[in-house]
Amino acid sequence: MKVKTAMAFLMLFVFAGVAAVAAAQDTTETTHKKTRTLTGCLQKGDSDNEYQLTTAKGGTWEIKSDTVKLGNHVGHTVRITGVLPNATLHGVKEDAKAEAREHGVDKNSTEHGHMTVTYLKMVSESCSK
Repeated sequence: MKVKTAMAFLMLFVFAGVAAVAAAQDTTETTHKKTRTLTGCLQKGDSDNEYQLTTAKGGTWEIKSDTVKLGNHVGHTVRITGVLPNATLHGVKEDAKAEAREHGVDKNSTEHGHMTVTYLKMVSESCSK
């Protein structure tokens, strides 16, 4: 009887461990998502159709869009939704930067990425610093 009880507890423990690992793998970090929503200050970029969004945490995004008129909102605080061209690579890069920050290598590194904007909502007519 003791062996059956021990085996039952062992199986329960193994099942709980497998379930926890599966749940962790299903959880996608924000930096790994293909579609992102960001809020920040919109500024003109280097080329005609390129703009830069700076978030409150200091992250910088090079953004563009064929469907959303970004130029109308330069100098505004905006909330944008868009698609990252290579979300997996972006996530790996940001994970490495986070790991470096944890080890004190580069405490000031902020998120940087590229995005094609599909939606824009103006939050404010100005950018607060």
